[in-house]
Parts: sequence; structure tokens; C-alpha cells
Amino acid sequence: MSFASRITRQPLVFDRPAAAEARSRHPGPAADLIAATASCSPFLRDLLVKEQAWLDPALETAPEQAFDQVLASLTQSPGDALGPALRQAKRRIALLTGLADLGGVWDLSRVTQSLTRFADAAVQACLTHLVAEEVRRAKLPPGPHGMVVLAMGKMGAHELNYSSDIDLICLFDETLHPGTEMEARQAFIRVTRKMTGLLSDITQDGYVFRTDLRLRPDASVMPVCLSMASALAYYEAEGRTWERAAHIKARPCAGDIAAGERYLKALTPFVWRRHLDYAAIQDAHDMRLRIRDHKGLNGPLKVEGHNVKLGPGGIREIEFFAQTRQLIAGGRDPDLRPRGTEAALQALTEKGWLPETVSRDLTQAYRTWREVEHRLQMVLDEQTQTMPTSPEGIARIASFCGMTETEFRSSFLARIESVEALTEGFFAPAAPAEPMPELSPQAQSIVEAWAQYPALRSDRAQAIFARIKPGLLTRLMRAAAPEEALSALDGFLSGLPAGVQLFALFEANPALVDLIVDICATAPSLALYLSRNARVLDGVIGGSFFAPWPGRSGLMADLARRLNGADYEQVLGLSRIWLKEWHFRVGVHHLRGLIDGFEAGHAYAELAETVVATLWPLVTAEVARRHGPPPGRGAVVVGMGSLGGARLNAGSDLDLIVIYDADGVESSEGPKPLATRPWYAKLTQAMITALTAQTPEGRLYEVDMRLRPSGRQGPVATSLDSFRAYQRDEAWTWEHLALTRARVLAGPPDLAAEVEAFRREVLAEKGQGARVLPDVAEMRARLAEAKPAQGPWEAKNGPGRLMDIELCAQSLALIAASPARSVERQLASDRGRHLSQTEKQALEEAARLFWQTQAAGRLLSDRGVSPETLGEGARAFLLRETGQASAEALTWALAEAASRAGRVIDKVMETRDGTE
Repeated sequence: MSFASRITRQPLVFDRPAAAEARSRHPGPAADLIAATASCSPFLRDLLVKEQAWLDPALETAPEQAFDQVLASLTQSPGDALGPALRQAKRRIALLTGLADLGGVWDLSRVTQSLTRFADAAVQACLTHLVAEEVRRAKLPPGPHGMVVLAMGKMGAHELNYSSDIDLICLFDETLHPGTEMEARQAFIRVTRKMTGLLSDITQDGYVFRTDLRLRPDASVMPVCLSMASALAYYEAEGRTWERAAHIKARPCAGDIAAGERYLKALTPFVWRRHLDYAAIQDAHDMRLRIRDHKGLNGPLKVEGHNVKLGPGGIREIEFFAQTRQLIAGGRDPDLRPRGTEAALQALTEKGWLPETVSRDLTQAYRTWREVEHRLQMVLDEQTQTMPTSPEGIARIASFCGMTETEFRSSFLARIESVEALTEGFFAPAAPAEPMPELSPQAQSIVEAWAQYPALRSDRAQAIFARIKPGLLTRLMRAAAPEEALSALDGFLSGLPAGVQLFALFEANPALVDLIVDICATAPSLALYLSRNARVLDGVIGGSFFAPWPGRSGLMADLARRLNGADYEQVLGLSRIWLKEWHFRVGVHHLRGLIDGFEAGHAYAELAETVVATLWPLVTAEVARRHGPPPGRGAVVVGMGSLGGARLNAGSDLDLIVIYDADGVESSEGPKPLATRPWYAKLTQAMITALTAQTPEGRLYEVDMRLRPSGRQGPVATSLDSFRAYQRDEAWTWEHLALTRARVLAGPPDLAAEVEAFRREVLAEKGQGARVLPDVAEMRARLAEAKPAQGPWEAKNGPGRLMDIELCAQSLALIAASPARSVERQLASDRGRHLSQTEKQALEEAARLFWQTQAAGRLLSDRGVSPETLGEGARAFLLRETGQASAEALTWALAEAASRAGRVIDKVMETRDGTE
């Protein structure tokens, strides 16, 4: 379709004589649009005269075709004619784009993308010509040169305005110039300076773009083109929030695009932090105020002289609003990293960070402000966003926007107020909403000591904490035992290495303060854990923290997304962050009664399975990278003990063994080949390291491999043949009992199936021996002596308690050759041979009570629980979990359950072949 056939709107006529003259020059189907445009813009009126011969035929075609023809002309211009060619192209693009904008032929997005496409083409044309010139002069070698131009700001986001400056950063990849980096640097500096001149110098033909290089690192000191290594070192050491925000929109636009993409990928950790960065709100707020003060934009609101970009309720407010939220959460969610403002608002809405109505209203305001900005600039081709100061000037802009002056003024002020209402509350720190509560002298002394803690030593941390402290203490004083809760909060604050990010997180999310108070009032050990792992609170804000449990498949998918694109070292850190967030979520759900101890136990087990199953192939690939692929059929990881039984508590370690099948292969094939046994030993050690290594993000799990054949004396990885021979010929009864809960967690499916089939064979074979129950009875006696109950609320050790019941259940499963792994199913496998229904029920009820006590106790403390050590909130949680009315009732219930279960187990151990 031709240009004229797509016109849907036009300005109102402002200068009638100018309109009449333009109409007489261009009497074609676009005459009304051209006349109205010329009446509002002296700049465009002048271009209509200069480019009449080109414009009239161009309007008979599609505007996209005319635009592409202008861009194509740049690639055909010889080097010495490039300057004039660029300036001619600029005139034509300005005229065509201006008319397409004013006539509604192109929407705002198409207009800004077209202006950006021309900027990209202009920069590329300059760079191509100037680098080739340096190569001809033997100042640069032929071949890949590694220089790239990054488009920043609106150009980076494909959002250039009508008379925009272009913000560029020029870099080169120093690794492509070994030994000649200094010479290359000088050549690229010359290229950059000449490029700036070609684009910015005003000649008789005009100019192309005002070019700004001041967004480069340390612009007052650094050269106009610098090495990527220098830039990365600067951002790592000194980068500031505004520089992070600037790089949200950064994009390679010319030169070695691949090198630019590699550079931006390396810069990702600086721009996109992996934790929620709520401190960016304060930084953005301070930046807004500094801009307003510097530009003198803090006066009363009025149309005259208002800056639609930097003033209150303007374009920059909307951009900051979107970018700040991107900085907060984009490190965790790559979907929140689009460069454009509208795209960012849409992504934030889709991910639940913005209400739909807010996003819609801000998007509409943004589009309108950008169109007003374009018309301001079209008047005289000035880089301005400031409204005229005279009524005549306002009337011109109103006509340019197709509105009467009265309509324009009314909608203009309403839009400012609307944007301010939507954005100001997000940026401006609120004063404390509540007064400080009255505190006892002891509580007051605790609070006064907080100023000396590491987290509160900076002025910024103190300022944010001062705003949240009254509400925090008020909620704390409402706890069942406020002094205990305050003491736990004190422990939490004292353990924080820094406070700005966390306090900003609390300020922006008051629900987190309630959660912290809950934790401090109930589980001081969890509060202490939080002080060392405050980043886990990021997961609470993501929107799905209180959603139903996703199951193993959902966990696997979530962890895969988190690790996507990470290298091996990053995997170790990211997996630890992921696990801690989910571990914390399970603990909070358990603490708040959303799940019980059994659901928590299953969830903890699924987390461990997910971590093992995800890391195993990555660790295998890392070993294979150095020593070649796994020789033979590979290896499986087998979960033993509680992990095999799929029920862990908050403090569980992992019992693992590794079984491999060399399948006759004697060594690997790779850069550094290894014999089969050392290869799998190295793989196993690498897996243990991946799970247990203390990184800056902590460790994943403690790992116990003593259940492997021959215990500590045996090899860390066992061949399938050796495992079979050992289980059949050497293993003790207790090792066969351990096998009742063995479960393959990771590895090749065919090998996993073979290991499981053999497990069942062993149980069927070894469970028929006459020594099973006598051996278990002897083992039970040794355990009772070595690990007696440590108090009235002991759940695990001691006759009739959890370990004793599990031992009995495993014995019955072995005798019955049952593949069942859980206590309940193993007891059921007896089928009345050793247990009556009443006895079975007694063991099940005891196991349930002891597990509930164990699960709750390990969440509350890693040192065990007792009536004397638990605070009031923790005691209330434990009683709720176990269904007891008082501490005395719980003490009695545990003792009674242990007594009943112990008598049943005594009887089982005395039986032979089902008869006493």
C-alpha cells in the first residue's frame, strides 16, 4: 500500500500561509498531511523544499520500501563521499519518518525502530570505512578486528527519538591483538574520533547524529575506545547502579557483533545480580532527585516550560519505574530483561511484578509523552524535551498533536498527575507508619546495641532500618513471648554481614517483616540460619512461595531453568542458592502449619533427589571433559537410609553409594585417559565435592558413604560385579537391612534397572537365613548401649523409638523379601507373620509420633529439643505438630509410645519362623 493510502491522522493547521504554500508544492494525495505538517514545523517545511524531488515519488510507494532504499544507498557510497551521503540520508529519513509519524502511517514503535535502524546503519557505514582505512595504512591487521560499538540508552532499546543524540560505547577485544594491543588501541581510538566527526560535525549538508561517548567507563579518564578487559575490570571494581541501569539497554550495533555479545555476557553478573536488589529503589529515587535539582525541575506543575522527559510524571519516571524493577528481579528471571520500556512493562506484568492496570496506564502515558517529545523536536530539529514558555508555543505543539490548546493543556496536566500517582509511591521512601513501641529496659538495651552490628554501620543501612524499625518492633512485641522473639531477632541482626539490601527488601515487602517475626518468635535457629543466608528471602517475593508443592518433575524443571547456560563453577553456586531457597520454603510451610512433618520429610527428600539427579550428569560431563567419556555402561548413584526411604528432616545428611559397570572396558579414552577404577573413583570424589564443598554460597549437603561395601575401607565407587559378590558372599545382616531402603537416584536407566533387580534378588535370598533376627537383636542391643535416649523428648535413639522401629521394619521387609522402603509399607509386608494388627498399629502410631517430634525438633534446633531448652513459641509449634495439649502430655505420650513399641519389637526379636 502506498504512503497516502495509509494516512489515518494529521496535525491541525497552525500557520495558514505556510500550509497553503506547502499544498501548492505538493498537490498529491498526501497534500493535507504535508500542508498541516509544514504549518507546524519550520524544520520539516524546509526539508519539504529541499527533498521535494525525492519525496513526491517516494510517497507513491510503501514507506518501508522508500526507507530501505535510503539505507541501501549508504552501502553504495564511496568513502570520500560518505559524509555527504549520510547527511542526505538523514534528511530523507527525518522527512519520511516525520510524515509517517504525524500521519499515523507508522505507530510509535515503528517510528523509533526506524530511526534506530538508520542510526545503526550510519554507525556501521562509518566503522566499515574507517577500519578499512586503518588496515590499508597497515595500522591494523586484516581479518577479525574485534572492535564493536555498543548502542546505549534509547538507541540500544530501538527507541530513538526524533532528534536524538546517540549514546555509544566503543570497545575492542584485546585477545585478538596479542603483542600489538597498544598499536591496535591507538588505531581504534583514531577510528572512534573520526567516526564521531563523520556523524556529528555540522557541514553545509547538516549533520547526522550528535554523538555522546560519555557513558563509557570513567569517561573523564578512559580513552574513547578501550579494551574489553579494562571495561570489565572497571565495572567489577567501581560500577554504580546508574551504570547497571544503562546496560539494561546495551546492544552491539556495529562492528564485531559476536565480540560485543561475548562482552555483554561477561558483564551479566554486574548488571543482573542473582539476588533481589531492592536497594536499587533508593538509588533510583536519589538519582531522580539529583536530576530534578540539577535541571531546576522542582517548581509548581504547569504546561509552560515543563520537561516531558525529566520533569515529574515524565518519560524518565516511567523508564526508571520499569528499569528499577528489572534490576530488582532480572538477575533471577531472564524473562525480565527486555531492552525496551514497553516490553519491560509487559514482561513485569506477565510475571506478576506489576498490576495489569498500572502497566496499561504507564504504557499509554509513555506512548503519549514520546509523541509529544517528537513534536517538540520536529519544530526546529532540536534535542529538547521542554515545552515552550509562551502561549503561542503551546498552541503550536497542541496543533502539532492534532488537539486544541484547551484540550492539550487539560490532558497534559492530567497525565503528569496520573504518572506521579503511579510511580512516586514506589520511589519515595515512606516515613515510619507506626511510632516506636514502649520497650522494657532490657529490651531497650538490646535495641541500642544494634547500631554496632556490621549490618547497621553504614549511613544508608541506618536510614532504611530507621524507617522499618518501629513496625518491626511493634509486631515483635505482639508475639506470645516478646522477650524471646526479640532475643532471636537480635541474633538474626548480629549475624548479618550487611544490611542495605535486606532492609530495602523488608521496606518494599512488609509481609516479610511478619514472616521474620514469626520465625523469631518460633524458631530462633531458623532466624540464625537466615542471618547467614538472607538471600533465601528472595524466593518469598517471587510470587509462588506459598503455591502447592511442585513435585520432583517441577523441581527438576525449576533447577534446570536456574542452571541454564551456567558453567561448572556457576552451577555449584547456583544450585546452592536454589536449594537453600527451597529448603527455607519447606521450613516456613512446616512452621506455619501449611504442611505437616510427613509432607515436609517427603519434600526435603525430593529436594535432595533433584539435586543429586541434576548434578550427576553435569559432574560426569566435567570428569569426561578431562579424562574422556565414562568407560563401560556408566554409573548410578544409590540413595541409602532416610534418603532411600524418601523421608528426610531439615538437618539430614545424605547416605550415598556409587555403583558402576565397566562392561569389560579397561580405561577411558580422552585427553588424560584413566583406568576404569580410578576414573569412577574420581567421578565419585567429584560428586562428593560438588555436594559438600564450602563455596561462598555454602554447601549443599553433608555426605556419608559408609554404607558402601567394606565401609570406609572399601573403594568409594564399587563395580557392579564386586557389589554383587560382596552382597552375596561377604555382607553382614545389617548391610542387607540397609539394602531394603536402597534406591537409585541418578544414572543410566538400564543400569539403574539392573541394580534394582539385583537388590530384590538379594532380599529374597538373604531374608530366608536363620540368623536374620538374632543378628538384628544383637545389633539392637549394641545400638541401645551406644546411643541411648538423651532426654524425654528424644525421638530417634533408644528402645522403642524411631531408629528401633525402623530397624524392626527393615528386618520384617528383609524376611518377607519386600521391595518396600518406607516404614509403613515395610511393616505391612509382614502380613501377620510376626505382628498382629494391634502390634502393627502400635508401631505405626509410635513411628508417626516420633517422626513428627523429630521433624519439628530438627527444624527448631540442630542440637535436639527438650522441655527446658525450647522457648514458648517453639514449644507451641512442637505441641501443635504432635497434637499434644502440654509439654507434660507430650513427655508422657513419647514415653508411652516408646514403651509399647519396645515391647512389640522385643517380641519380634524373640520369634523364630513366626513361632515363639
